[in-house]
Amino acid sequence: MTRVRRFLRQMLTVARRDFVATVATPVFLLFLFAPALMAGLSAVGGIGAAQMNDGDTDRARIVAILPPSQGRIMAAEDARLRRIIPRGGRPAPLAIVAPTADPAAQARTLVAASDRDVDGVLYGDLARPTILLAPLARFSGDYLEGLAHATLATERLGDPVRVRARRIETRETGRSIGGQHQAGFLAVFGVFFLTLFLAGQVVGSMAEERNNKVIEILAAAVPLEAVFGGKLLGLFGVAVLFVGFWGTVIGELLNLLPAGVSAAFGELAPAIGAPGFAFLFAAYFSMAYLLLGSAFLAIGAQAQSQREIQMLSLPITLIQVAMFALASAAARAPGSTLALVAEIFPLSSPFAMVGRATSSPSWWPHVAALAWQALWVALFIGAGARLFRRGVLQSGSGRWIRWRRHGAAPPA
Repeated sequence: MTRVRRFLRQMLTVARRDFVATVATPVFLLFLFAPALMAGLSAVGGIGAAQMNDGDTDRARIVAILPPSQGRIMAAEDARLRRIIPRGGRPAPLAIVAPTADPAAQARTLVAASDRDVDGVLYGDLARPTILLAPLARFSGDYLEGLAHATLATERLGDPVRVRARRIETRETGRSIGGQHQAGFLAVFGVFFLTLFLAGQVVGSMAEERNNKVIEILAAAVPLEAVFGGKLLGLFGVAVLFVGFWGTVIGELLNLLPAGVSAAFGELAPAIGAPGFAFLFAAYFSMAYLLLGSAFLAIGAQAQSQREIQMLSLPITLIQVAMFALASAAARAPGSTLALVAEIFPLSSPFAMVGRATSSPSWWPHVAALAWQALWVALFIGAGARLFRRGVLQSGSGRWIRWRRHGAAPPA
């Protein structure tokens, strides 16, 4: 058996050991269904926040102090304008109040009322009205001013001209720039979220086996490079199982969406094509995981306690967020110097290149990028094993130097 085959066999043995040890535990089920738990908690929080927002909107209103004739016109204009404003951006409901002898005092009384919040009160001549606003209610003031303009125009013109446009929907012949940017950001965020959620466990796994002295036993049986590579492949297999499970679930849920919602995703079609993009997304997720995992494996091998692992978690997360920010900016400016830097830097290269796939149909940059990233995975694994051998196992050239300092010859 050649050295390469022996090395691969040893690495796959370690990978199989780590994969089975991770998957064949009840804790893995909690890890597998963690996204469902997170989504459920987020949904509960979102529903609660939406209900609170709706309650606040129901309790608030804007008021116009007008005579009945002008009040009827403003109410009609308000109903017309609200139809063209998105639901989330609509102001509080409008209330029309008949004026008293002192409209200014009446407006102040309405704002100070305790039974309902009043965002703004309009009174006076519609040509130059006065608007009394609550703090941070600028949009309500702009809306009341627009209502006054529309009401005054309708009152002076009698029956204003209503435009009835003929609308013809067309099919886009090409992909929009905005759609490409959105697709690029979603692709970068997808790879970032998966690696952020999955790659962090590599640090804890390596440090735990170091504390249990298992890593010394493995290092005595097989080369350290095989141990590091095998552990990385084993945990990557766990990540692939996780992504495959949730990818299947999400794919089935997408098939249940209405036709109109599914058609809206057509604008996000990547420039390289859907099948090619699916392949590249999987390849760049793999490379992002292996790159960050190999770097974190080397870092976790140096940790001596659980406290040090917790201290390392913050810089690890900051590195991932920085790579995501760099790749997101590159996806917004394809072909720029910033994009080139993000595509060349090894830790951000997978994120930036998956964003490039949404805006460029060319394949050869991806072939070169995957080879470049694979080279850095090998370098990180070799560097991690070297640091572990010299710093933790106290072997290699560092030990030979200490023997020389004490004047003793190294053992045979």
